[in-house]
Amino acid sequence: MRELLSELRDWDAAGTPFALATVVAVRGSAPRAPGAVMAVTATGQVAGSVSGGCVESDVYEVATEAIGTGLPQLRTYGISDDEAFGAGLTCGGTIDVLVRPYTAPADRALLRDLVATIGAGKPVALATTVSGAAPTGAGRVVLADRVGGSLGDEGLDAAVTDDARGLLAQGATGSIGYGPHGERRMQDVTVFVQTYAPAPRMLVFGAIDHAAATARIGSFLGYRVTVCDARPAFATRERFPTADEVVCAWPHTYLESTEVDARTVVCVLTHDPKFDVPLLAAALRTPAAFIGVMGSRRTHADRTARLREAGVDEAALARLASPVGLDLGARTPEETAVSIAAEIIQHRWGGTGRPLAELTGTIHHTG
Repeated sequence: MRELLSELRDWDAAGTPFALATVVAVRGSAPRAPGAVMAVTATGQVAGSVSGGCVESDVYEVATEAIGTGLPQLRTYGISDDEAFGAGLTCGGTIDVLVRPYTAPADRALLRDLVATIGAGKPVALATTVSGAAPTGAGRVVLADRVGGSLGDEGLDAAVTDDARGLLAQGATGSIGYGPHGERRMQDVTVFVQTYAPAPRMLVFGAIDHAAATARIGSFLGYRVTVCDARPAFATRERFPTADEVVCAWPHTYLESTEVDARTVVCVLTHDPKFDVPLLAAALRTPAAFIGVMGSRRTHADRTARLREAGVDEAALARLASPVGLDLGARTPEETAVSIAAEIIQHRWGGTGRPLAELTGTIHHTG
């Protein structure tokens, strides 16, 4: 949904009818995870994807029909399903796609609230009934301090609100079964809860050419990117136009004053002990998901010796990805940024970093 915000705002402002197709369940191997969204307008515009191209043409037809009828549809695509195979899902998995039209004023108002909240960077969840003894496609927007919309039953609304807030706190997305009035551990009603946490942060330290390329790829991957350097001549908006913010400050001072959580990635590209040592000592005290440091092996050996002298223990030092990046043979700043991004992705999802052609088994890691 996050990558479709601009289109959804424009279509809503223009009064254009549209439908959203959302992957609500995946069984086996599939190109996209639950929560993947594709939008289709009454005028034939398309944004987003639910399968990377396998079933989009069929989903387009279903969405067009849903816009016309105003009725949501739940469709299943899998390799054993003749209709779905004809549509092209050949990866061996099965996906359930909920296609929901947004033509009624109340539905559009609910989605408008969701889009505005996501755009403002606030945590929010959208709970949607998928099947069972409740209106298919009914939606409820859930924030920490308020809710909007209804799933059609007061008890169901209350139970789903509680569970959606729990999933929101975990940053998790999934389907939950209920009784018709919100009874737990029953399967009369299936509700899909999609959570939208603020974008994770990428903190890039060292305003060099490699930092500009790393900032670009970080933005491309969906991170909220900050570039920090203590040198005013280098830490400028002109040099880093794709970064969300450019900060001129001593790196360790800035790091100690900003929010770092378990989704934050830190890329240290400064190459200077007077910056690196206090910065890395501070970074290793945070819950950051990934701390990567650029430099030669000789630089890394000198850096770790200085960190030990500063009181950093071996367990903390083991968290450093240094020299940062996978071995791609990178030479240019852009190639190096790809190498760094590849290691971040590998670390996040538990990939091997080896060519897929050399491996067997599932391609899509679930973490």
